[in-house]
Amino acid sequence: MDTFSPMIAAAMKLPEHRIDNTLKLLLSGATIPFISRYRKEATGGLDEVQIGEINDRYHKLADLAKRKETVLATIEAAGKLTDTLRQRIASCWDATALEDLYLPFKPKRKTRAEAARQKGLDPLAQLLLLQRETHLDARVRAFVKGDVKDEEDALKGARDIIAEQVSEDERSRQLLRGQFGRQAVISARVAKGKEADEAATKYRDYFDFSEPLRKCSSHRLLALRRGEAEGILKVSIAPGDDEECATRLQRQYVRADNACGRQVAEAVADAYKRLLRPSIETEFAAQSKEKADEEAIRVFAANLRQLLLAPPLGQKRVLGIDPGFRTGCKVVCLDAQGTLLHNEAIFPHPPKADTAGAARKLTQLVEQYKVEAIAIGNGTASRETEQFVNAQRFGHEVQVFVVSEDGASIYSASKTAREEFPDYDVTVRGAVSIGRRLMDPLAELVKIDAKSIGVGQYQHDVDPVKLKASLDQTVESCVNLVGVNVNTASRHLLTYVSGLGPTLAQNIVDYRTANGPFRSRRELLKVPRMGAKAFEQCAGFLRIPHADNPLDNSAVHPESYGIVEQMAKDLHCTVAELIRKKELRSAIRPERYVTDTVGLPTLTDILQELEKPGRDPRQPLQTFAFDPDVRTIDDVREGMELPGIVTNITNFGCFVDFGIKENGLVHISQLADHYVSDPTAVVNLHQHVRVRVMSVDRERKRIQLSMKGIV
Repeated sequence: MDTFSPMIAAAMKLPEHRIDNTLKLLLSGATIPFISRYRKEATGGLDEVQIGEINDRYHKLADLAKRKETVLATIEAAGKLTDTLRQRIASCWDATALEDLYLPFKPKRKTRAEAARQKGLDPLAQLLLLQRETHLDARVRAFVKGDVKDEEDALKGARDIIAEQVSEDERSRQLLRGQFGRQAVISARVAKGKEADEAATKYRDYFDFSEPLRKCSSHRLLALRRGEAEGILKVSIAPGDDEECATRLQRQYVRADNACGRQVAEAVADAYKRLLRPSIETEFAAQSKEKADEEAIRVFAANLRQLLLAPPLGQKRVLGIDPGFRTGCKVVCLDAQGTLLHNEAIFPHPPKADTAGAARKLTQLVEQYKVEAIAIGNGTASRETEQFVNAQRFGHEVQVFVVSEDGASIYSASKTAREEFPDYDVTVRGAVSIGRRLMDPLAELVKIDAKSIGVGQYQHDVDPVKLKASLDQTVESCVNLVGVNVNTASRHLLTYVSGLGPTLAQNIVDYRTANGPFRSRRELLKVPRMGAKAFEQCAGFLRIPHADNPLDNSAVHPESYGIVEQMAKDLHCTVAELIRKKELRSAIRPERYVTDTVGLPTLTDILQELEKPGRDPRQPLQTFAFDPDVRTIDDVREGMELPGIVTNITNFGCFVDFGIKENGLVHISQLADHYVSDPTAVVNLHQHVRVRVMSVDRERKRIQLSMKGIV
């Protein structure tokens, strides 16, 4: 840690002691949400993003340190480790540079160069590299023996050895990397015989494509790689000018205009074409893919965060509808805690079209179960179902919402859904998920594999390990930001609470089932395997409504209860009165309570929490209505202005649902009347917007939209 802190501090431009303190907390088992919320004095107020970056950089450096140990051990075992090389490796903290140092010593399968060395041709290769020999023919003949058939065979073997040396030389690789970095071009063409394939239609823009690699956006690169993986595109990366690269490389090695020099020139040309260029192309392909992955993961995580923090309706009695035509609309009635009370199917649409019967049944259910809101899935028959529901007249006010179905089918067929509803089929489970998403999107969406929710760009094409780590961290951040009612939360939601995990989450649920609701945070210590460290990490994020101690339903950590109690004592009131009366809180001077371990940042957080203990940071939910005259792509015309909802944000724009099956794209250049570099600076997921239709491609089902000039 002492080795890594200065490097991380320099890279992040932060004081070293803040990095060191943060790493100590991370390595002691503290979670990122806990450190960010409750250890501001130690970190200097670093946020979750900064702490996450410190964590990532530390693990990358730790992995590199292990790799260096392996490299040193391998070279030393081969008897080729010099003091100079040892020092260079020890001081190297760049993964690419380290692999360059290791490459000449790296065990490899039998190569043409190795075969030539076994024939005894290495001395000839070194003689050629010196480029001083004036009687080359005579010297070459001396190597024609054993497995070497003739002079040309000897020269060919020597050139193979030189070619490998050139390809493994640091200078050669850096020269070519520089050329690729400045001028590399990524190109694509349609694979032979794939032009007319139906699956190739979506890649039509890349059938004859070429662009500087440094300008190729992440979404285009991932699209190219997906097309390549599907066998539709042939993709390559070239250094711009092959002849210039080969010439510059030869200048490094060819120093004489003689027979030896010409042999070296031929070997260098072979090294470039056969070894170096393919190697650096592979390297740049991997690097560009990794960069594109990182950008796609960043976009996905940002979208997921907005989706998880979407406004909740709250604890209301909800009727959920999974719409359909032939199989009808599956209807479920849920109580304010999301418990399934009733389910059945209604058939308001063709082919059965029992509109009157469906209306009677819907009205009956709304009255019988005192339904306060209706959630309609946004899939097939959504618009028709919404229109049908809005046409009904109920005996009391009922709000109607259209809810995203993304991932609902994944949940309904999952082990989690089977455990929750073992006696019901997937249609009922899906309708329950739709209803619960309206009540609390966060609590319901944590049950679904995040990459199945459908708010990213090419999420199925990126590194799955990195994607899962990022999304898990995003879910954990959102869950802990909102806080969790420990007496109603599911095992899945509790799993993401700081310091818990699957085992402790299940133990909490089991304890709750056996002993009834928790009455205090301290009671959590009775849960099996809940040790002091886990309690420290989780307690501040778990809420207990109606607890004897009102602080148990707040974000104030139990370790700070004594401070609040002292504040109340100094003001001659109870903690409950301190929370209830603003004039009492206004009299508090936080600097009086500063200690060696508790500073103003923590005290400021405590006072803010006392104003609205346990407050939900999410925005209130708003209703929305699509244009009733636009129901299919055939109803869409250029120039129309329509209301819509942002359903997905990418780095090239956002997608908007305006009431038909196909979402429209607002390109980044059409998001605002001013220049936009980041779409998230202009739009949010689920934001209500107005858009203008710019173009409609009915064949490819693509709709271009604009938000320019629209108030």
